[in-house]
Amino acid sequence: MLIPKKVKFRKWQTGRRNVARRTPDTRGITLAFGSFGLKATTSARVKSNQIESARKVATRTITKAGRIWIRIFPDRPFTAKPAEVGMGKGKGDPQGYCMEVNPGRIIFEVDGIPEQLAREALRKAGTKLPLKTRIVARQ
Repeated sequence: MLIPKKVKFRKWQTGRRNVARRTPDTRGITLAFGSFGLKATTSARVKSNQIESARKVATRTITKAGRIWIRIFPDRPFTAKPAEVGMGKGKGDPQGYCMEVNPGRIIFEVDGIPEQLAREALRKAGTKLPLKTRIVARQ
């Protein structure tokens, strides 16, 4: 799974999660490497294990013919308290890393395979993520 090598702060503040006011991304919104890409249409926090699951299913579909690029990296730690623990007594321990993905962000890119196979691989990868996606192609 993807995790940062080193972090400055073990725990981040929670931040705002109002999805209605989430503005579209301005960075990472165009295809940079491949011919086809998976673009987010809604916002969500994508955990590293979800990225890994989507990468595995896309890689398995593409086989050795094509190439895949992951355009997001989880660098935000998230915490959780153990089950059946009462309120209070501080913040929970870090459990893993996630990334806040806003609408418009390219998540995966593929190249070197036919269009039908690329669309199938990206469709399968999109089902593993907690947000709505669409497949975009280079013009």
